[in-house]
Amino acid sequence: MTEIATDRSSEFGYDKPIPDIISQIKDSYAELRPAERRVADIVLADVAFAVDASNAEIARSADVSEPTVTRFCRAIGCEGVRDFKLKLAQSVVVGRLYLMPGGGAPEPTEDGSPMWNAVFGEARNALNIVERQIDPAEVVKAAELIASAHQIAVFGLGGSSSALAQETQYRLFRYGVVVSAHSDPYVMRMTASTLKPNDLVIAISATGRTREVVEAVELARHYRAKTICITAPETDLSRVCDVKLTVDIPEFPDTMKPTASRFAFLAIIDLISAAAGYRLDASARETLRRIKYTVLSHRGGKELEPLGD
Repeated sequence: MTEIATDRSSEFGYDKPIPDIISQIKDSYAELRPAERRVADIVLADVAFAVDASNAEIARSADVSEPTVTRFCRAIGCEGVRDFKLKLAQSVVVGRLYLMPGGGAPEPTEDGSPMWNAVFGEARNALNIVERQIDPAEVVKAAELIASAHQIAVFGLGGSSSALAQETQYRLFRYGVVVSAHSDPYVMRMTASTLKPNDLVIAISATGRTREVVEAVELARHYRAKTICITAPETDLSRVCDVKLTVDIPEFPDTMKPTASRFAFLAIIDLISAAAGYRLDASARETLRRIKYTVLSHRGGKELEPLGD
């Protein structure tokens, strides 16, 4: 997936995309002249060099003239060399690790190294961090809010957080909780506008800086709904929520593996879901029984499937 950075534009009040110049070079490569392709090859082979090198140094490395470097810059949609270097520097800041062969990690061997440890080791590490850092008292507070809420809206934006929001909905509706997950920023704002004092928002964000999620939570609080966050500590999101379930998960520098915080957040979702189930007790067990009875009757057979699903 191509990464697109954004730059806040105060003049127009919206985020202005920063062009992904590396993708533009790759997409335009077949249309370039042979000499311009040599410039492209030099840039793609060592982006850090191309950012710092002068026009003359790039030309010497590509064995072309300096005007050819300028023509290359314009051929890929830049105004000139200076504009090209600025956009290239921005692309490096956004995704330096993604430009390295192997994404910063060596190829897997027959025994599964290093991806075996990158996945299982990071999962174990994330779970250990949750066990050490999450305050059980905060989990109990979250469970009480969930159990007493008239309705719950779960907000999560982006690949991982959207899936985790859905997982939260799947965990909680089994207890008879009225819950819905939202990952569209406009729907989040509209949903937040409908909430009342006995409603609850659960907001999920790995960074705690996702502006659309923070603003939706602030809007929900304006209408006096209660709020829980699952996020990183000392972030914009954690500062605006009533109950803060925060963990600091260091990321292993391997671009090919899933984000480690995902394992941690799944554990937190299971913690608050189980705690809410215990809090609801008989009503939750009856709802679970009805769900399981309906599923087994539909599928047939005598084997008992996982009780929590």
